[in-house]
Amino acid sequence: MNYKIIGDSDNPIAEVKLSQGEMIRMDRGCMVYMQDVSLEGKMNSKKSGLGGVLGAIGRSMTSGESMFITEATGTSNEAVIAVAPACPGKIVRLEVGSTQYRLNNGAFLACESNVFYNMQRQDLGKALLANTGGLFVMETEGQGDLLATAFGDLVELEVTPNKPLTIDNEHVVAWDRNLDYHMEIASGTFGFKTGEGIVNKFHGSGKVLIQTRNLHSLADGISTYLPDKSSY
Repeated sequence: MNYKIIGDSDNPIAEVKLSQGEMIRMDRGCMVYMQDVSLEGKMNSKKSGLGGVLGAIGRSMTSGESMFITEATGTSNEAVIAVAPACPGKIVRLEVGSTQYRLNNGAFLACESNVFYNMQRQDLGKALLANTGGLFVMETEGQGDLLATAFGDLVELEVTPNKPLTIDNEHVVAWDRNLDYHMEIASGTFGFKTGEGIVNKFHGSGKVLIQTRNLHSLADGISTYLPDKSSY
């Protein structure tokens, strides 16, 4: 993917250059500006027809993922499109191929045409405990570049067989597919005493990308300053 990151470090935009006929897939509604590019909304499913529609609806209901995805195709050799995530933070390139990834809900921004993703079912315990992803998590396949986003800064952590890693679920962005993981309550009754909630425990060899900020914590922090709708 021929791209560059522009803007300041906390609120970046990814500007992607496309040749004629070259296509990228991107998250619905993330386009900032474009030139010599055509956009087409597609059902978020590999299947066509009624099966594709039902598959997209099912994935949306069980994962929180959008039913649609946007394909951007260059109409000249000087085409350009800029994309940006909904939340302030970082944009990172993941090289999909020899390493495949799993992504939390909201981490996907864009990918090359040779990169695909599907939704992998989590076991029931993980699905019930997860605040993001629900019954499914996003798993990559194919080969090429994928742009992922993080709220705040982005930190890469290493997991080794003798050093498993515990991470708050709200901070997990992406991780190597070959890592084993399970979700559990951090402590007590949903962290009543410590304030911690659901954590991911990773085992094996690989890396985990985390975001330094938690969107739900921000929402909780500002909610006390918002007017009560019942007062209107």
